[in-house]
This record gives sequence, structure tokens and C-alpha cells, in this order.
Amino acid sequence: MSETTERIGTRCPSCSPDAETVHEVLKPGGQATVRCTECSHVHKVRIEEDRTVERDVVVSQEGDSFSATAEPPADETLATGEEFVLDTPEAIMTVRITSLELDGDKRVDEASAEEVSTIWTRAVGNVGVNTTIHPKDGRREETRSVTLQVPGDYEFTVGATDELAGEEFTIEGIVVRDDATGYKFDKLDHDRDTAVAKDVKRLYVRDESSTAWSAW
Repeated sequence: MSETTERIGTRCPSCSPDAETVHEVLKPGGQATVRCTECSHVHKVRIEEDRTVERDVVVSQEGDSFSATAEPPADETLATGEEFVLDTPEAIMTVRITSLELDGDKRVDEASAEEVSTIWTRAVGNVGVNTTIHPKDGRREETRSVTLQVPGDYEFTVGATDELAGEEFTIEGIVVRDDATGYKFDKLDHDRDTAVAKDVKRLYVRDESSTAWSAW
């Protein structure tokens, strides 16, 4: 099976000098060799490549942070809440923009990559979800907290019973992160309200594993 040939729109000096036609790219590069699909004329044309800019990226992950770099197109608009794949020496990860820093330490929610000096992000491919677990019998003094490690797209649903990391529980409430989008409320507490793990700030759940808790 042959690979799909790249195609571009450009003017053909033979059959269409004033209007663009579809051309097959025979040899890519700045000065590419192309063939007109209308008349099969082969000629060279300059293909402008998107100019990129190297920008610092700070990644927050499980309470720690580290620095990396990214090269977005210079004219691309960046905005908080957007996600992109970041290639670092340690791993390739999905991150979400939490803030954009311009020169002079000014923070904004949206700007072109050309204007931005530092992109502040949070890792969302795999996340730790802070969870408050209430005992089945309602004894408030026995409430405890755990952190559940799950994929960022793992779904939590109010009213559903789940089992993770040796814990069995029913979800009673979900607090949504400030950088999450698409939610009507900051706290979800109605049956069948759903949020994905990367959007969750904290879960409130009822223990279903046992009624007797051992001392910690």
C-alpha cells in the first residue's frame, strides 16, 4: 500500500497562473517539487513553513514541578484550559494550560505564542485525586483522606459505587477544579453528575468496604 501523497493548493504556471489548483508534492522542502493534478505539469514552488517559537513550560505534577520547553507556531493563540502533548526528556505527557506569563511577570488567560514567555501547566494524563472518605455508619471522627491514582480521563459519577486502590466507596460529591471547563457548578452532588479525574479537585465518598475501621 502506497503512502498518501501530500497535496497543496498553488498556482500552476502552465494551466492556471492566476488561480490555485491542487498539486501533489513530489519532493518536500522549502523549495518543493510539485505536480499539478489538472495538467500534470511539474514545477517548483516555495512552501512557507510555520514559524515556531521556543517557550518555557512549567509542569505541575502531584505537588512537584519541573521545567521543559515547547515550540508552538508563533501565531497560535494559547488559552488557559487548553491541553497539548509535551515531549520531555523523561516522558511524553498531556498537560493543561493553567496560566500564561508574559514579559514583566504579567499573567493572562489568552495570548499568542509570540507574546508568551512561560506556559504554566498541570499534567493531566495520569492524576492523583484527593478523596475524603466518610465511614458507612456516619461517624465523622473516623473520616479519612486518600489520594487515588487514575488516568486523567477516568470518569467519576455521583451515586455510583466504585472500587479503586483497595477502597470500595459510593460517590456523594465532586468538587471541580478552577481550570476545568464545561461544568455548570463548582460542586456536583446530584445523582449521575459526572466529571473526569483530571477535572476533579476533591471527591467526597462513603465507605462501602466495611463498617468497622481500624485505628491508623
